Amino acid sequence: MCHGVLRLLETTMLSRLPLVTLLTDFGRLDSYVAVLKAVIAGILPAASVVDLSHDVPRHDIRAGAFHLLAACPYFPLGSVHIAVVDPGVGSNRRLVAVEAGGHYLVGPDNGLLRWIVDRLGPNNWTAVQLTERRYWLDSVSDTFHGRDILAPVAAHLARGVSLDQLGSPVHDLSGVPLPLPIVDGERLRGEILHVDHFGNACTNIRPGHLSGKVGKLVVSTREHNFPGPLRSYAAVSMGEPLAIWGSTGFLELALREGSAAAILRICRGDDVFVQ
Repeated sequence: MCHGVLRLLETTMLSRLPLVTLLTDFGRLDSYVAVLKAVIAGILPAASVVDLSHDVPRHDIRAGAFHLLAACPYFPLGSVHIAVVDPGVGSNRRLVAVEAGGHYLVGPDNGLLRWIVDRLGPNNWTAVQLTERRYWLDSVSDTFHGRDILAPVAAHLARGVSLDQLGSPVHDLSGVPLPLPIVDGERLRGEILHVDHFGNACTNIRPGHLSGKVGKLVVSTREHNFPGPLRSYAAVSMGEPLAIWGSTGFLELALREGSAAAILRICRGDDVFVQ
């Protein structure tokens, strides 16, 4: 068989490998993440498992929602995303599986999935509450639904079980939509959604929100001004502030090779103005 045919077969096989992603607030010190992977492997050994992040701040649903929003669209269609930021574990909150835009998401219905579902399939998504115990582990702990319910359900989804076999239909999801910037006099007022590892502050302002503005813009918080939006961090001197269009598509506030969050004391929820 010629090399070209072998390569084509290899590419085809790789493209069909089931892909499962993991997002949790479990951290890396304990074995919780490894156990999720063990459960998936026990049901679907061929699955490729990708870690989105396990460093979501403990119980921080909004931070987890932002990570899903930033990462999930870049995965191939058919990917199954497990999200476990679940301070209500063991309570009567729902566990759901959702199909949106060709992706599957499995997690608690506590607002964690809302932003990414709105992004992937704003007017076309399907969800079920996870009630079919045959797709769970035999024994279920009240404190580890990620292991006993979410991971096995995700593995069954990845191996081809249809969404409607997993439980009863759900027609609404908990949580609020991604906040939109608003017009505040002559300014556009947004807010900081997320602060990343570098101390860059990601806002909820996208290029389309500024389409009506012409000329030089002024980007500011209540205490600091940020020149821009600029094309690169190198457009300012070391340690100087700037506004830049980040890789997530949102306007970000940064310091060149420094932490805007730590040095300028800006944080999630702060107002950001553009005029």
